[in-house]
Amino acid sequence: MINNQTTPSDRKKQLRQQLRQLRRSLTPAQQKRAAACLAQHISQHLWFRQAKHIAFYLPSDGEIDPAPLLALALALGKKCYLPVVLPSGKLQFRTIKAGTRLTLNKYHIVEPALGARARPAWLLDLILLPLVGFDLRGNRLGMGGGYYDRTLATVQGRPKPCRRRIGLAHQCQQVTALHGDSWDIPLAAIATDKALRLIGN
Repeated sequence: MINNQTTPSDRKKQLRQQLRQLRRSLTPAQQKRAAACLAQHISQHLWFRQAKHIAFYLPSDGEIDPAPLLALALALGKKCYLPVVLPSGKLQFRTIKAGTRLTLNKYHIVEPALGARARPAWLLDLILLPLVGFDLRGNRLGMGGGYYDRTLATVQGRPKPCRRRIGLAHQCQQVTALHGDSWDIPLAAIATDKALRLIGN
C-alpha cells in the first residue's frame, strides 16, 4: 500500500517497485503469449507498416518482449536499432541485424557493441520504449534513469526527435494516473498484450 503522506518522488519509487515485481511474477508461458499478442497488435498498425527505421529494445527485469516483432521487422527488410547507454546520460540507437555483436552494459542489459552503425533519434520512424508503468494519458513510468527523456527532449536549434513513440508493457502495468514531471517525454501510443491505443483516442 502506498502511503499518501510520502512525497510524489517517494510514491513513484514505491509504485515502480510494485510494478516491477508484478511483471517479474509472470510465468515464461505468460511472457511468451504476451510477446506474441504484442507483435500482432503492433504489426497491424499503420505506423509499423510505414516505418523503415524502428528502434526496439531487448527485455530485462520482466519487460514485455518485442523480439517476435523485431524478427518480423527484420524479415520485412526494415532497419532495426537498439538503444545503447552513453556516458553523457543519453541513448544512441545502433543497428541490430543477424550477426551483430552484442555486449552487456553496466545495467546488465544487452546492447550492440561499439562499431555497429548508429542513427540519430530524429531520423527514426518509430520508437518502441520499455516502461514500468503507464496511464492512458500517455504518462510513462520508467526505471528512473531518465535516459529516454534526455534523448528525446527537444533542444532549441536541433532537429525534433521522432514523435511516433509507443510505450510497450503488460496490461497489468496500467495504473489510473501517474504524476508527470516537466521533463517527462509523453508517449504517442501504448501497446500491451491486449491492445494498441493511441493517446487521446
